[in-house]
Amino acid sequence: MTNVESRLELAERAATAGSEIAADGFRSGLAVETKSNKTDVVTEADRNSQRRVIEVIRNEFPEDAIVGEEEDALKEVPTEGDVWVIDPIDGTNNFVRGIPLWTTSVAAVRDGEAVAAANVCPALDDVYTADADGAYLNGERITVSDRTDPETFTVCPTVWWDFDRREEYAATAEGIVKRFGDMRRFGCAQIVLGMVASGALDGTVTNIVPNPWDTVAGAFMVRQAGGTVTDIHGEPWTTESRGLVASNGEVHEEVLAAARDAEPYYGN
Repeated sequence: MTNVESRLELAERAATAGSEIAADGFRSGLAVETKSNKTDVVTEADRNSQRRVIEVIRNEFPEDAIVGEEEDALKEVPTEGDVWVIDPIDGTNNFVRGIPLWTTSVAAVRDGEAVAAANVCPALDDVYTADADGAYLNGERITVSDRTDPETFTVCPTVWWDFDRREEYAATAEGIVKRFGDMRRFGCAQIVLGMVASGALDGTVTNIVPNPWDTVAGAFMVRQAGGTVTDIHGEPWTTESRGLVASNGEVHEEVLAAARDAEPYYGN
């Protein structure tokens, strides 16, 4: 087993261990706390899950950097060295409402680029993974959709626009519904990106700067499944980018255009 192969195995194992902790608290009446605003919520399950993921990683790679949503983990991805990017519960708002669309996400990054990723979704009984050779759902290879007609596309606005940015949110939603066949919103960016990778969705968009724990694993999966992931300007997406636009690549400019409909309101 190569070093990168071992990191995929560890990413899945660590994500599974963390997801088991989270699943124990799902629909159990956990106390809900808020962080930066009324919709930015956290539970003890988030913290305990992240601690478990870190414990599993540290057992094998004690010197690697760790980026994570909770507690004192790093909040930005270093551009050099081996790094792990963790979201113990992506979709906490779903989690606290008893909605099963949430995941424990772990990505292995080397010199700023993802090399392996796992999103474990215990309430759905699904596991998304990606490595150097491709992307997989429950061990089966997946690819992005082959749709080419925008009127057959289903596209999802993702991440979150706070209350002072609702004009951007509304413009993005309008940009989607006037260009594409249908729109969905799921409240879990990592699962949404997995759905683009599997062809269940044809695209997803945001014009804001997303957090790395919400995006690194899923963006890697889309690319490994044959899709396109850019920033709001159409340049290849990185963890320093503003915006994230992922699609099957067939009419990426149209998906980009929907995201750019929010630009007149950006910074207002």
